[in-house]
Amino acid sequence: MAKKSRADVADLLHSSAIHVLRRAREEDKQSGLSPARLSALSVVVFRGPLTLGALAEAEGVRPATMTGIVNGLERDGLARRRPHRADGRSVLIDATAAGRRLLARARARRIDGIAERLGDLSADQLAVLWEAGRLLEERFALRPWQPLDLD
Repeated sequence: MAKKSRADVADLLHSSAIHVLRRAREEDKQSGLSPARLSALSVVVFRGPLTLGALAEAEGVRPATMTGIVNGLERDGLARRRPHRADGRSVLIDATAAGRRLLARARARRIDGIAERLGDLSADQLAVLWEAGRLLEERFALRPWQPLDLD
């Protein structure tokens, strides 16, 4: 195999990431939430509690848009607002236990769907993907790599 440049690798990773996420999103329909609500809930579970502004920024939407999303999550019993201890004018958005459970189930469905596509790979191929995933997580994640614990 010819040596690949960083740009070649980046191009392939970009394309494959889009395809993996499109396939994973097919499983999200079973959650019963819109993509926007499920995404916001995910941010709240993994990075929260957050202010509404921080959540809107993380999702790339205006605070007014995020207010509607959070209102829906609250109505469904998946998130709650609570006072911000350091800033009395602000509130924090946090996931409820039901929100954490829903997200854990949605995440498990995504992972199962991806794992099914990897079913015919050898142990060596899986080890290569593991290392690639670890390297990507190390460089692009908001926190140092560590296994997730949703309990």
